[in-house]
Amino acid sequence: MTPLDLIGLTPLLHRTSGRPEVAIGLIDGPVFMNHPQLDNRRIRQISGNGVTNCTQQTSVACLHGTFVAGILSAKRGSFAPAICPNCTLLVRPVFTEATSRNPQMPSTTPKELAAAIIECVEAGARCINLSLALAQPSSKGERELERVLDHATRRGVIIVAAAGNQGTLGSTVITRHPSVIAVVACDLRGRPTSESNLGNSIGRRGLSAPGQGIISLGATGQPVRSGGTSVATAFVTGAIALLWSAYPMATAAQLRFAVTQAYAPRRVRVVPPLLNAREAYQFMEATQTSKQVYEKKESEKYLERESGAPAAPDTPSRIRP
Repeated sequence: MTPLDLIGLTPLLHRTSGRPEVAIGLIDGPVFMNHPQLDNRRIRQISGNGVTNCTQQTSVACLHGTFVAGILSAKRGSFAPAICPNCTLLVRPVFTEATSRNPQMPSTTPKELAAAIIECVEAGARCINLSLALAQPSSKGERELERVLDHATRRGVIIVAAAGNQGTLGSTVITRHPSVIAVVACDLRGRPTSESNLGNSIGRRGLSAPGQGIISLGATGQPVRSGGTSVATAFVTGAIALLWSAYPMATAAQLRFAVTQAYAPRRVRVVPPLLNAREAYQFMEATQTSKQVYEKKESEKYLERESGAPAAPDTPSRIRP
């Protein structure tokens, strides 16, 4: 079974490869923009600390940013998952090639992350991918970050964040935020990896996604195998971007519900359920079809009142599986 099959994402990939107006904020390391399996026409760079393209292709920051970008935006047919190549990718680095040390979970400060989120929101991001950890936490910095997360939610932005790879039980200011979708890594049997952080808020509102032995883009042009919650997070972000591309009129609240609650409403464990993109797709299809039927009936009633002519008889709508 492939990672895409595990989470039921393959049917959605057949329907759409994304829309340019669905922008994903990638807050990560710099990306190797000249990779032959990335389409630069769909990638916009947000300067931030001034470094958006890799200058050291073997650095942890460059490898991490390019790997996650490959999961989301590599060309279809490449060795990467290449979930939504036609969406716009907004690259906003927050850790540099000179200072990154942890290949599994590079880190940034709450202040730097808050600034990056604001920039992505202002640049038009519909969803933001946070495959990172927080360093130098402080109560002041976390309060500011919480306010920024609230701001993003009010602007209709969905934030997807890695739960972390320390193998602990608990949460952070990010993963316990009520609007953030925290992501746990799992193997190809759907079992959470031992390194994944778990917790009550993660179990209630988060998701599990493939995060073991995933192949994506390497900054030197060769495929790379990696894992962890950073990797798993990109699968959830990509699924949301594809759903938003298929249903561009949907709200952030509808999509968040579709991927986290529609097929797993009862949450009592610290381990979140596995992302089921097929069920989320079917939920959105049924919801949007019902909305269209209702709007059609209301329009016909209005025309009948205005013209005095009887409205056309109702015809049952057919919902695709």
